[in-house]
Amino acid sequence: MSTTSSIGRTSSSPLAVLGLVSIVVVLAATAFGGGAAALELGDPGPLVRWSIPILRTLHDAAAAVTVGALVVGAFLVPETTRTTRRETLARLAGGAAIVWFLAGLGRMLTDFASLAGIPLTDPQYLSQLVAFVWDLDSTRTAVISSVIVAVIAVTVPLAKSKGALAWAAAASILALLPLALAGHSAASLDHMSGVNALAFHLVSATVWIGGLVALLVIRPSLGTHLAVTTRRYSSIAAWCFVLLVSSGLLATWINIGGLDGLDSRYGVLLILKAVAAVVLGVIGWWHRSRTIAALEAGAKGAAPFVRLAIGEVAVMATAMGLGVAVGRTPTPDSAEAPPRTIVYDLSGYPDPGPPSSTSWLTTWQVDWLWLAVSVIAIVVYVRWALRLRARGDHWPVLRTISWVLGWVVFFYFTSAGPGVYGKVLFSWHMIEHMGVAMIAPLLMVPGAPITLALRAMRARKDKTLGPREVILAIVHSSYLRVLANPAVAASLFFFSLAIFYYSPLFELAMRTHTGHVLMMAHFLASGYMFVWVLIGIDPGPKRWPPLALLVVLLATISFHAFFGVILTQSTELLAPDYFGRLDLQWMTDPAADQRKGGAIAWGVGEAPTLVLAMAVAWQWMRSDGRETTRRDRRADRDGDLELEAYNRHLAELGRRD
Repeated sequence: MSTTSSIGRTSSSPLAVLGLVSIVVVLAATAFGGGAAALELGDPGPLVRWSIPILRTLHDAAAAVTVGALVVGAFLVPETTRTTRRETLARLAGGAAIVWFLAGLGRMLTDFASLAGIPLTDPQYLSQLVAFVWDLDSTRTAVISSVIVAVIAVTVPLAKSKGALAWAAAASILALLPLALAGHSAASLDHMSGVNALAFHLVSATVWIGGLVALLVIRPSLGTHLAVTTRRYSSIAAWCFVLLVSSGLLATWINIGGLDGLDSRYGVLLILKAVAAVVLGVIGWWHRSRTIAALEAGAKGAAPFVRLAIGEVAVMATAMGLGVAVGRTPTPDSAEAPPRTIVYDLSGYPDPGPPSSTSWLTTWQVDWLWLAVSVIAIVVYVRWALRLRARGDHWPVLRTISWVLGWVVFFYFTSAGPGVYGKVLFSWHMIEHMGVAMIAPLLMVPGAPITLALRAMRARKDKTLGPREVILAIVHSSYLRVLANPAVAASLFFFSLAIFYYSPLFELAMRTHTGHVLMMAHFLASGYMFVWVLIGIDPGPKRWPPLALLVVLLATISFHAFFGVILTQSTELLAPDYFGRLDLQWMTDPAADQRKGGAIAWGVGEAPTLVLAMAVAWQWMRSDGRETTRRDRRADRDGDLELEAYNRHLAELGRRD
């Protein structure tokens, strides 16, 4: 029997299980939860009401297969000169992306019909769709996601290298993120935390489910590489399980508003979904402790692995169907409705009230996205450091402390007083900006995470694209060579700041969840890059001389101070349709608060600049000391031939005179 026919027969099994079980479960769960009932605004007809959960199931299943095939092909599967595994996975991802695109398009059309309360055959449907498709969250996010998926569907079948598949995998995950902006979590009281939780939930579930399906599809051609590929997938699945459970708990708590909501139909479906997650966790543990060891021991472990994995796909399909039904089921009455105030409508959060002298420590509003990022960054770094220590290698404790403190500071400025009041007051926003862009990177960079990662992670011998290989590719890339140029990094640090605040981007970042997340990410990334090119010890492009770095630092901080001075003298509001419309009863002069923010930008930046200047000077002295030591050692070895040559040169000049 040919390998191609074997692969085709094997691939149909997990795909069929995933699709059929998901559709059966979603139909039954939707009927139970009432998600197919007619809406008060109008009945779009049974075709639309029952098509929505089916299309959503096909959409999610196709998305999972696309993402999973790309992740497995780019990062997990070894490729040899006699195999075409990546081409097989690329074709699978391309076909699934086509289904993903068509299901997403159908989902967008039926969602609009449901929201408008009119059938697809209504004469006014098309005109209303064109008029309002970009104004509604669910249809706008579906259009954005579908555009990205269409690009993936066209380009992925042409991908031949692991690098191309890696870029496609990143794009496919990006296509999932807009979908988190619609649904129950986006309409909850703490909708920003709900959106973050749903985003983690979507990505982790998609990678987990799709990765296993792709692994089963490609299994017949793996041969002796099945064990190593499965172990690599198991590590990713473990992270996905942790993120899936934690984000699911957070989204559940936000949507039901308390334990009383668990006795509703919405709560019953959540409980069933939680049971499925627990079963998947048990199966994952069994994989790691039993079946992977059997695979590594010999080929006889392949059959039990396949049987257990197909059963796992069935449970995953059940959980996926329940998840779709949950999204169509009305939330219980115990869920707290968002307050209808101008402050909440603009910022997404209720009015925190006037700040007090203790607000720096007592006012908190946990940003679960940045908390998760901070915890992951700390846990991974500490694990790497402990791995080095376990094998007898040294890693400075001060570097670990510096890295941990940097992320603690970052979490404080995004979740404590500066993060809370930074959403409604420009002065506090500037404090948050300075903390994220200047203080946190000043602590993170000395931690040297790239150096630690390269020392702690093992290099892959089979030419696959593992985490260590990805880091090395980034460090030696031409993109980083440009961005890590001190002049470019300094320009990004300052000019992007000026362009951002004096453009509509600032208001967009304050009013939208996506804009706010990208704003914080840009502040951290630009600040980290600027500090890294000045005092970083991680490997990267060739460093400039310390004197040139001091010139860049002084020039950048001069521009930064000039920006602060302009703000202190400003009379027109930045983002006037935001800060001018908040209508805070305890804030009567937003312009004065903006001028105070300018003074903060001017003054707060002085201390980090002084620390950076001292660090650059210290590195300068250390480099001079190392150079002197190197010359002394060479003089001891060769009898100071350099000095003798210099003296002969002086003598020759004297003789000529």
